[in-house]
Amino acid sequence: MAKAKDIVLQHPKDPAVLLDVIRDVQGRFGHVPEEAVARIADHLRLSEAEVRGAVTFYHFFSLTPRGTSTIYLNDSITSWMKGRAAVAKAFEEEAGCPFGEVSPDGRIGLFPTACIGMNDQEPSAIVDGVVFTCLTPDKARAIVRGLRAGTSAKDQVSEYGDGANQSALVRSMVSNNIRKRGPVLFASHEPGAAIRKIVGLAPEQVIEEIKKSGLMGRGGAGFPTGLKWDFCRREKAAEHFVVCNADEGEPGTFKDRVILTELPKLLFEGMAVAGYAVGAREGILYLRAEYAYLRPHLESVLEELRREGVLGRTIAGTPSFHFDITIKSGAGAYICGEESALLESAEGKRGEPRDRPPFPVQTGYKNQPTTVNNVETLAVAAQIVVRGADWFKGLGTPKSAGTKLLSISGDCPRPGVYEIEFGTTVRELLELAGAPEAKAVQVGGPSGSCVPRSGFDRKICFADLATGGSVIVFGPDRDIFEVVGNFMDFFIEESCGWCVPCRAGNVLLKKKFEKVIQGRASEQDLAELEEWGKLIKCTSRCGLGQTSPNPILTTLQNFRGLYEAKIQKGRGFVPDFDLGAAIQEGCAAANRQPECKESLHD
Repeated sequence: MAKAKDIVLQHPKDPAVLLDVIRDVQGRFGHVPEEAVARIADHLRLSEAEVRGAVTFYHFFSLTPRGTSTIYLNDSITSWMKGRAAVAKAFEEEAGCPFGEVSPDGRIGLFPTACIGMNDQEPSAIVDGVVFTCLTPDKARAIVRGLRAGTSAKDQVSEYGDGANQSALVRSMVSNNIRKRGPVLFASHEPGAAIRKIVGLAPEQVIEEIKKSGLMGRGGAGFPTGLKWDFCRREKAAEHFVVCNADEGEPGTFKDRVILTELPKLLFEGMAVAGYAVGAREGILYLRAEYAYLRPHLESVLEELRREGVLGRTIAGTPSFHFDITIKSGAGAYICGEESALLESAEGKRGEPRDRPPFPVQTGYKNQPTTVNNVETLAVAAQIVVRGADWFKGLGTPKSAGTKLLSISGDCPRPGVYEIEFGTTVRELLELAGAPEAKAVQVGGPSGSCVPRSGFDRKICFADLATGGSVIVFGPDRDIFEVVGNFMDFFIEESCGWCVPCRAGNVLLKKKFEKVIQGRASEQDLAELEEWGKLIKCTSRCGLGQTSPNPILTTLQNFRGLYEAKIQKGRGFVPDFDLGAAIQEGCAAANRQPECKESLHD
């Protein structure tokens, strides 16, 4: 454990770096050994329970060995739709162990993982930190053979994606799949133009311009960005912070990945604009663990912007304008997309949501006023500053100004990223993606709505179908129940466990759902599905639990005929289990099989 001690001592004695220390130890040993837990706790002046609590909270950390090489295969519905089952079987056969275990020789660990932001190129996996896309059974076998032969995952990547994915600092097989370039994010932008514009204005004037534009948060909640900045600026405190939420964990979402890859200068300039507006000197990009492969690229861009005077001290020759950005990495937790959980994680803790109020604009990062904004929101803000609020308001609808970047995947021939104006209908999206015959479309990811064909004229906008960016297409032959089951498994796995309605309620809801689709339910069970779902939504502590029943509730509303075809009509109560099957073993042991069968009919 001498090496573990050396790793720990490389970090400052600051509890906020806990995740960084754990990540380095995990990277060296393939897990966090017990001896390392004690050393980390001692160095950071934390209890061992706090260290273990952080390790066990995050998906990519472990107290037990996960193999010399670790393969995380995406388990989201789009992966299953594109052939995950066959790929998983090939991995298991070649590795010699099932998923969730390590091979007998300790060389290969196989683990399922939630969406890794590659829904447009599934099945996908992360192998020793390297992203592999468009997997087939043959490719899966080749990866395992290569690892066993001593060829690193990085050296097994022979073809690279487009754009910056080909750069020396990325070198990834990931493709951008930019299908439609819109007039905002993909409009031309001269680096530094927004900075030169704002230094001639007062911070309050910048905020007013953003308010006037009608820019609303692009992460899904749709809160007015200018209002959030105003609230943050008005708080009296020693420091203010800008935090960019780059933890797009909603299954089916990958549009921020493309911004981070191809438009990082626009994003970072937007963060600087926010910093000037709210009076912050420090910005933080919270980067999801699945996008760790982009970090060297992003760090390089930050250095370039410092040299260009867009970041750093005395920006644009303005003595009072100092602003810089640091990157903090997540470790695999969907809940960290919730802004208060993200702040906890950025401070080196378990990513558990905070009680609100106070809100982050009042008490955020390091208990200081903080504006937390989505990647897309900040990038758009930079364009608004340069081109003006009136230009932005001229796009979209009167109540949903501008454009929206969408991630379209699933049963469509043209999956990828589309920048569309607000007001575009679902039907128009399907035409763009080449899937006009779709059975349904999931808008907003699992936490959103499953829209049937009768709703294809509904519009993407805050007044109708609001979305953080996820659009999953389901073809005519797709089993809706399979989709719902996958979504519910996701929410059960990703619940932080803090509150009972989410932790236990979703499990009960899933069991009731399974009873229905197995044909063992009645009208009463359908009523209870709806009742329980609403109860979980209104009593859960944070957004995860408040939206987790949506896969069942929206399909129950929009595809009720599918549910009713499964139930035993006219019966008030149907047992949750098959009583006859449950007692067969006991009957056989007592040699009373005939009597037992007869008793079931009494």
